[in-house]
Amino acid sequence: MKIQKLWFADEKIFILTDDGRELWQSLLWYPRLRRATKEQRMQYVYGEIGIRWEEIDEDMSLESFLYDNPEPEGIPRFFLLHPELNASAVARRMGMERSLMVSYINGSKKPSRECEDKIMNTIRQIGEELSSVRL
Repeated sequence: MKIQKLWFADEKIFILTDDGRELWQSLLWYPRLRRATKEQRMQYVYGEIGIRWEEIDEDMSLESFLYDNPEPEGIPRFFLLHPELNASAVARRMGMERSLMVSYINGSKKPSRECEDKIMNTIRQIGEELSSVRL
């Protein structure tokens, strides 16, 4: 698979391949690219295995355009939209291994519905504690 064209629209990156497929990924998976200026986004090079943005130190494999989850959902989406939350601290508070939480966030593992509810309830509890702080 080779890239014929690359463009950005609606918080997504799109490519047109040499075999005519139009593929995309959410920029939520790539925070540096999401925050980059239009000019920085257009300063890329691509080769046989992927795309490189030197100025923002970002790499994207061509293979990643074929993943089943181009748009993050559930726990990954929540943490990617709220980078101010420390996922390791949330995991620690729950008694969960940090590496498991990281696997949930990067999409390499999917939490059960029960586990997802436990994570979100822990986050809500933290939010309630924070909202009750009086200075």
